[in-house]
Amino acid sequence: MTVTNTHTYCRICEALCGYIATVEDGVLVQMRPNKDHPMSRGFGCPKGVAMTELVNDPDRVLYPLRRKPGVPRGQGGLEQFERISWEQAFDEIASKLRSVVDTHGGSAVGAYLGNPVYFSYSPPMWVKGFIDALQSPHFYTPGSQDTASRSAASAFLYGSALLFPIPDLERTDFLLMLGANPFVSHGSLLTAPHIKETLRAIPKRGGRVVVVDPRRTETARVFEHLQVRPDSDAWLLGAMLRVIFDEGLEDREAIAKTSRGIEMLRQMVAGDTFTCEEAARRTGIPADQIRQLARDLAIARSAAVYGRIGTCRGRHGTLTVFLLDALNVVTGNFDRPGGSLLGKSLTPPAFNKAADTFGKHFGRIGGFPDAFGMLPSVMMGKEMLTPGDGQLRAFFTVGGNPVLANPNPDELTRGIKGLELMVSIDLYVSETGLLADYILPGTTFLEKHDVPLQFAPYHIVPFAESTEPVIAPRGESKDEWQIIDEIARRIGIAPYSAPALRTAARFGIRPKPRTLVDLAVRLGPYGDFFGLRRNGLSLKKLTAATNGIQLGEHQPTGEQRKRIRHRDGLVHLDAPAVLAESRRLGDRHRADPDLPLSLITLRELHSHNSWMHNLPSLMTARRKHTARVHPKDAASAGLMNGDRVRIVSASGEIETEVLVTDEIIEGTVAVPHGWGHRSAGWRRANDAGGPNINVLASTEIADVEKIAGMTLLDGIPVRLEPVAGDSPAPTPEFATRP
Repeated sequence: MTVTNTHTYCRICEALCGYIATVEDGVLVQMRPNKDHPMSRGFGCPKGVAMTELVNDPDRVLYPLRRKPGVPRGQGGLEQFERISWEQAFDEIASKLRSVVDTHGGSAVGAYLGNPVYFSYSPPMWVKGFIDALQSPHFYTPGSQDTASRSAASAFLYGSALLFPIPDLERTDFLLMLGANPFVSHGSLLTAPHIKETLRAIPKRGGRVVVVDPRRTETARVFEHLQVRPDSDAWLLGAMLRVIFDEGLEDREAIAKTSRGIEMLRQMVAGDTFTCEEAARRTGIPADQIRQLARDLAIARSAAVYGRIGTCRGRHGTLTVFLLDALNVVTGNFDRPGGSLLGKSLTPPAFNKAADTFGKHFGRIGGFPDAFGMLPSVMMGKEMLTPGDGQLRAFFTVGGNPVLANPNPDELTRGIKGLELMVSIDLYVSETGLLADYILPGTTFLEKHDVPLQFAPYHIVPFAESTEPVIAPRGESKDEWQIIDEIARRIGIAPYSAPALRTAARFGIRPKPRTLVDLAVRLGPYGDFFGLRRNGLSLKKLTAATNGIQLGEHQPTGEQRKRIRHRDGLVHLDAPAVLAESRRLGDRHRADPDLPLSLITLRELHSHNSWMHNLPSLMTARRKHTARVHPKDAASAGLMNGDRVRIVSASGEIETEVLVTDEIIEGTVAVPHGWGHRSAGWRRANDAGGPNINVLASTEIADVEKIAGMTLLDGIPVRLEPVAGDSPAPTPEFATRP
């Protein structure tokens, strides 16, 4: 027996934890956290450990599949498909795709890139390059459901949709955290060494951590917690800015040094919308508490305001993120130790040019802009169903399951059924895959080479690493970039976003992902410039470092002009589009007596979106889907703990079980996302049941965030209805957690 123990890292989330993979005779048998990894220091979550189960899952797709002739899309389960060879799959897909392009143009082709491949470098490069080579705007990812408003705000503030400030956790004295739960997420757009220990260290050294969230989350239970109503963060942040300006607490020297447009920001928050009294009415936080929070933040020796998904997915997500970052600037905590930093990248700006866009393209439906190189996925169904130039007629999903992950799955299903070609490249036959003409087996991240290029700026401690494949691809599965590359060859295009690379391809020069990554690393800020910088990085040097390379003690400060893409190198606080949005704040928050509660989503430690519900160690018999409901709201609806409940929105309804708990603020319902598997190729996930929360979300143009096209997923108006019948026997107590 041949046994190897290989150092690698997890690519499920931004934590990028180090692991040791044990392989026996070519079979992965164990994933265990690597205590010698300088970032994760022996930490690893249940999902990373469970990757052994995913790699070896008997339900994985290991061979190309084709829909049987004459079988309509969506008719049945796995019996719809038959195994074919790769050669046959490539030939048929290329032929049908060429027909679509010849008839309707390249803009009739689109692609959706999902979470399982997004944390690797090669699939995003090749899929985006494929779409760009076709001159199509139709590139989609889940980012328009969690990051697009962050990108839009960054484009206004920093001149780049890719610059996301991170809190300097190891040096800050005051961390104000909104809409984030890093004790479960392990950091979102943020990578910190063993993040639970890093956060706990702040109060241990005399600092403060204040968590603003509608729910007493796993993180909020450990620190100071301000319970806030969903989708009200903009009022809180604006009121805090108003207090700081009114009381002369702003750092004028820092503002002048780092930014421009402060007068427009003053104007924005000067009206009645952002008084502490109005903020208190909207948020549920008393006005005096808001004033004191603003003062404490302003006078702290160092402070950082950090917000994530909960701040992005409301009706005014871009405005909220803009105000959040503005607080860091106004208090003098931008680009300084212990404050909010723009991390140093591994690659030069030109390498990320294809993704660094905001408003380069606009969707046909609703006119929403692209952000981070992607159009809003909430509009995909309408882009497929609405006739005209640019109508989607061929579609590729790569490691994604948008039928489950997107709002209004019925609309998207209708859209997919009307396509001329639908291809799913995935690990499983998902709910989306059931609608495909072809299902092609991709690889897990343990079966591919990787460098965490796109996440280097989010490390609070600069760090880089590289990993080779731990095992060979199982069955006939192929790396996603290879699949896209072969299809591109057969229709006569080169899948590169950079025009220079497409030109080079005409002369037979087609660099592979690894070559481009080596080039980017060597020409990047830490690179060796092909030997001109003696101690610089190259891919060879990274590969030789077993546990990666720490590139500094902290992210450098005082370098904003090297990061910011505005020509003047300053933070721009004068964004007319954001000012106009502030004048609309509240316009779509009108109370509906028929839907008196607000729905928010929540993330579970043993789940990750919709693709990890088929693993035995994560989906134990104890796990079940529940909606967290406040005791007063449960009593008003006639519900008790364990009852079945129907949750109704203007867009749809779902049924689940009630967990009555005071961890959630009154007037709010919290429901986990990622569930709702039905009749697809993952048997355990199907058996787990649970509803798809996205049924409750809307794809109506009026319900989409105006600036960035973000889906409204936090603050959806709903009501609760008891479900009569075979519900479990209720228990009178409710769950109270310390």
